[in-house]
Amino acid sequence: MSEIKTLEIPKWGLSMEEGTIAEWLIQEGTQFSKGQEICEIETTKIVNVLEAPFDGLLRKIIAKDGDTLVVGGIIAICADAQVSDAEVEAFAQSLGGTPAVTEHKAVAAVPEKVAVAQVETKVQAAPKQNSVGHASKAVAQGGYSIPAALQGYQQSDDIFATPHAFKLAEKHNVNLSQITGSGREGRISVQDVQAAVQAAGGSWPDVRHQASTKAAKSKADDSYVLATPVARRLAKQWGINLHDCRASGSRGRVCKEDVEAVYQRENPVQAQHADHAHPTESAKFTTVAMNGMRKAIASRLQAAKRNAPHFRLTIDLNVESVQALRQQINSTVPQVKLSINDMLIKAAAAALIKVPQVNVQFDEENQQILQFEQADISVAVAIENGLITPIIKAANRKSLAQISNDMRDLATRAKTGKLAPDEFQGGSFSISNLGMLGIQQFDAIINPPQGAILALGAAEKRAVVENDEIVVRQMVTATLSCDHRVIDGALGAQFLSAFKQFVENPALILV
Repeated sequence: MSEIKTLEIPKWGLSMEEGTIAEWLIQEGTQFSKGQEICEIETTKIVNVLEAPFDGLLRKIIAKDGDTLVVGGIIAICADAQVSDAEVEAFAQSLGGTPAVTEHKAVAAVPEKVAVAQVETKVQAAPKQNSVGHASKAVAQGGYSIPAALQGYQQSDDIFATPHAFKLAEKHNVNLSQITGSGREGRISVQDVQAAVQAAGGSWPDVRHQASTKAAKSKADDSYVLATPVARRLAKQWGINLHDCRASGSRGRVCKEDVEAVYQRENPVQAQHADHAHPTESAKFTTVAMNGMRKAIASRLQAAKRNAPHFRLTIDLNVESVQALRQQINSTVPQVKLSINDMLIKAAAAALIKVPQVNVQFDEENQQILQFEQADISVAVAIENGLITPIIKAANRKSLAQISNDMRDLATRAKTGKLAPDEFQGGSFSISNLGMLGIQQFDAIINPPQGAILALGAAEKRAVVENDEIVVRQMVTATLSCDHRVIDGALGAQFLSAFKQFVENPALILV
């Protein structure tokens, strides 16, 4: 009997957890050979091509274009022509469908509740910790019905939620770790808890109707309350006591908007009709779905900004000497075309060896600092779908020509999605250069788990003071962003001082 084989999502790198089918390069019924390109798979970093691990015949495509599966998820079935379609179909049925595929349609149906879709996926994936008899039970009290999958309140410093959400979660035994927040930096709000409970099949009273009875109107004399003439006239017309209004106007006076706010609060129906009477045309926009790379960038940099206490140090560099050396090399060695960025990478590598305490990664899980013996420098490269950081490995041991050739090769393959995982994952330090775009100075966000990143601006002529005289020099502004958990200010300053020394005395990087 002929063997039935499967094609699966491969694992390209330690951090890869899932892949999205970008495009099938062959169709069902196509005979392929080992090493032939089968399909393109998008990860959070790159779009790579899956090569056939064996010779075979593609009989059935399980995962369509755009489907996302976890690593190891089956994307297609292969079998010889002797195997009947019924056998192939029976084998597909035995796989139990494609549970690993992300339900994009469910998300698209409710785009305004992305957080709800994420919560629903998370709840479905949660392991069953209770017996079958209790798995579907929910705690119901006062209109609240919490599904079993969301039960189990936990107090943890890792959970980022509002105080009100914490209070209600504790009261109703809700596990906030199972909920994705939609607030700033992923903060969980009461609305997120409500949406998650309802998405999982439970019930949660409408947040808007949880308020208690209306506050009693003030009956005190408001003739002495500071207010604008218009606000006082409107308050009299609508029967509003100025003591009930917030004073947000100039010099602590009640203004027109304060009175209108009270009127809308006390007369929501009339206010709604008034709004409909003067409809305003909403701004037109286009919704652009975030691809896997964009989501990964957002998640990683958000976590870096929230978890790593950044501090920044800035220094100006005189690059006339390094520019002169670059021009001399380019004119005398035709096969070498150095950029100033190549020179600065080499200078940064030398500075990292001189100040090795900056050449580090932070192992947050084990609370350890990993200090490296060689300078593996990640260089930010802008690509169509976002940003990637290919690594110049052991830059301190390479010549300027090697660094230039490596950088050109890595940047080219990064833009075509042909980088191998070990060529962009890891690194001990990062450089981001926006000088070619005319940016004079900027701050960069640290690329975790690295401890620092250097932001480089454009080389431009500036007036500087030398020996009490104003002269014109080519200058570059460099800003070092450091993780204060592993690098202190004095240490960062030592690195910048060493970096400046190598840049302004480029002969040092040649020996």
